[in-house]
Amino acid sequence: MSSDVPDPVPLATARNEPLPGARAALALLLLINLMNYVDRQILSAVEKPIGEEFHVSAAATGWLATAFLLAYMVFSPIFGVMADRVRRWAIVGGGVIVWSLASGGSGAVPTFAMLIGMRLLIGIGEAAYGPVAPTLLSDMYPVATRGKILAWFNAAIPVGSALGYVIGGLFHDHWHWAFYLTVPPGIILGVWCFFMREPGQVRGQMPAAKPRATTADYLALFRIPSYTINCAAMTAMTFALGGIAFFMPRYLESRGQAPGHATPIFGAIIVVSGLFATILGGMTGDALRGRFPGSYFLVSGVSMLIGFPMFLLILVTPFPYAWGVLFLAVFCLFFNTGPSNTVLANVTKPSVRATAFALNIFVIHAFGDAVSPPVIGWVANRWNMGIAFMVVSVMIAVSGVLWLIGAKYLHADTEAAGTEEPRGFEVILPH
Repeated sequence: MSSDVPDPVPLATARNEPLPGARAALALLLLINLMNYVDRQILSAVEKPIGEEFHVSAAATGWLATAFLLAYMVFSPIFGVMADRVRRWAIVGGGVIVWSLASGGSGAVPTFAMLIGMRLLIGIGEAAYGPVAPTLLSDMYPVATRGKILAWFNAAIPVGSALGYVIGGLFHDHWHWAFYLTVPPGIILGVWCFFMREPGQVRGQMPAAKPRATTADYLALFRIPSYTINCAAMTAMTFALGGIAFFMPRYLESRGQAPGHATPIFGAIIVVSGLFATILGGMTGDALRGRFPGSYFLVSGVSMLIGFPMFLLILVTPFPYAWGVLFLAVFCLFFNTGPSNTVLANVTKPSVRATAFALNIFVIHAFGDAVSPPVIGWVANRWNMGIAFMVVSVMIAVSGVLWLIGAKYLHADTEAAGTEEPRGFEVILPH
């Protein structure tokens, strides 16, 4: 081998410390995830003026969220299988560009039907990113620190969501421009992906071959107790929180809070409380892993069981005191984000990991927040938004119970998955 082509990083190094370039990859994927949730929550923040402009009900605007999620969950398994076979950064970059252009298109369409079409395209674009990005990080970082790393990655959820609410609130009366603003940064981040390093790639050469998954490997995912229980718990959580997040601006307005005032406050709560909870949740799961083999599930379950009564308390607490209760509830409900995603990575082998994340995305959205927004809209039309929130919030408690049940399986499933490790990589240099 010539001197300018380095040897692959030894397996022990890959197990014990991050691969070269891991921090740059984390930074880029975090920024992309940030824009991902900015786009999602802009829609939530401007859902009511969209309904007023197109003369549709809350139940109808709920289908905007469902349309996105239907495309997202259907196409995620397709891109997940592709990511187990081809260069992942190209898939991510292409997806980011597609969803950024469609997000801008959401502000330009003249009809509600065309707006639904744009949300479908956004779902397809995000499906190329959602199941792939965590696998890149999982291949670059060892098991011992994945909780912390995936927590940092998922810290973009509260920050991006908050920015989406703030931007949507500021452009409440001119909602088209809120979507236009997302296009330039999305395009830049998408193009950046095509210049990124691929795990297992050596300078001037194709990626080192990794074990090719078989049909039996994919079917084996359903026989991993920790994986299936985690998917069920995340589905219950997503059903509740996805629908609640979509209609929160409308709910706050029903409680007498002006949109231009309440939505930015809610965004600030999400970014501060959710950010700290996401990071601390991942760090806590890592820290307790030596003492409690099921720590990631224990952290997730306990936080949700505390968050459930905190959320119910919001519905009966008068403002401005309800803001303080909302801050505490958000903290509890975001605490599971890092640990639950870490479990997905730790109990699946690298050869099927992208598909495992994609299957998880399909399940949690098909039975979670693809269903709950229309349900909440229907209940709210018959009674009120407070009752609708109360009905769906029961699933918060269900998710907590499921995670506690799964704790006893986690150590054995993690050990069983630890038979494959990624090799080192270098950036490809143009010839």
